[in-house]
This record gives sequence, structure tokens and C-alpha cells, in this order.
Amino acid sequence: MEQQITAKEKILKKVRQGLINKSKSTYQNIDLESTVFAHPEGDTISEMFVKSFVEVGGKFVYCDNQFDCIDKLLDLIEDRKWKVLFCREEGMQDLLTDSGINFFHKTEHLDKIQVSITGCEALLANSGSIMVSSNHNARVMSIWPPVHIVIANRSQIVMDMKESFQIVRNKYGRNIPTMISYITGPSATYDIPSELEEIVSKPVGGAHGPIELILFLVDDRKND
Repeated sequence: MEQQITAKEKILKKVRQGLINKSKSTYQNIDLESTVFAHPEGDTISEMFVKSFVEVGGKFVYCDNQFDCIDKLLDLIEDRKWKVLFCREEGMQDLLTDSGINFFHKTEHLDKIQVSITGCEALLANSGSIMVSSNHNARVMSIWPPVHIVIANRSQIVMDMKESFQIVRNKYGRNIPTMISYITGPSATYDIPSELEEIVSKPVGGAHGPIELILFLVDDRKND
């Protein structure tokens, strides 16, 4: 009796044959390593990031140093009259505690959060995106609160996604965080599936994440 071969098995057979009998590439000198993103003429990578970040709706606060960062953060907290700040990142908790900033860190207070404060892994100049990971407690902190504040250093700015992944590999080695994500501006109805766009008459902030994304960028490379 002739054995029947399913469509899936046929496809897998062709894939195996392709892997065994590799064809020679027509184009032998293609550069697959260099970045495809060029630096705008006259702009530094930092300036490029800030422009991209603001264009996607992020709010940028330049900080001359860490003390300046805390002063500006305290001013913002007082101005907005925020009472319920949340932070679960140990290093960031130490910074807030030393500065006299009160915060919650237990999950039972999630429903009351006004602001979350986290760090990040990298900042991408080409897109204005912020790379976060589970090591910065970004699973909930970058999605749940209405306002997400990120405190980062200028030295964390890289050109693109490829460079950001290299940063993570160098930092963690084999212990890569279980979740890595990119935040590009505050959440809005622009991000929802296309079939639902007709229902929304105008863009609405906070579609499935913070309505505000605020970056405090500490300049740790003034001499560059």
C-alpha cells in the first residue's frame, strides 16, 4: 500500500533538501554587519535620539548630573501633586530613598499607582525607543501605570536594535532577561489593530499602557 505524504511532510522534505544542498549566493560581497542607519549630518547620536524620542510623543528632561535629576524629579512630583509612586527596581529604590522620595513597592498597591519609575537597558537613536527588560521590572511597570518615568544615562544611547542587543549580551552573558521589550512613545489608539481603527474617531492616549512617557536623561558624557 502506497504511503500517503501530507502537505506538511512535503514542505519539510524540501526544507531539508535545501539545507543539505545549499545553493551558492549570486551576491558574494554583501555587507550584513554594518548598520543601515546613517547619522544625520551635524547631529550627534544623542541629538538624534532626543529628536526621535520627542517625535514619537515622549517627554524629555535633560539632567546635568544625578543631583540635578533628583531636583527636577522632585519639582515634577510636587507640581503634579503625585502621591502614589511605585518602584520595584532595587538600584532605583536606593536612589529614591536617599533622596527622600516616598514610593510603594508591593504589588497589592498596583491599583492605586499614579506613576512608575524604572531604569532601562538602552536608548535607540534611530527610533527614539527605550529598551526595557524584566530585570528592570518592566513586565508591569511599563504597562500598568498612567505615567511611566524612565531614568537613564546618556551613555546608554545606541544607534539601533542590533547594538542594543549587544549591550544586553555584554551585560548579562548567558543570563539574558526573560523579557525584553521596546517602548516607542506613550501608548495610544494608533497601536490597536487596524480593524478597530474605524471605531475610534480620534487618537486616544493610554490605549493599553501609560498615557505619558517621561525620560530623565542624566548627562554622564559631558566630555565627549
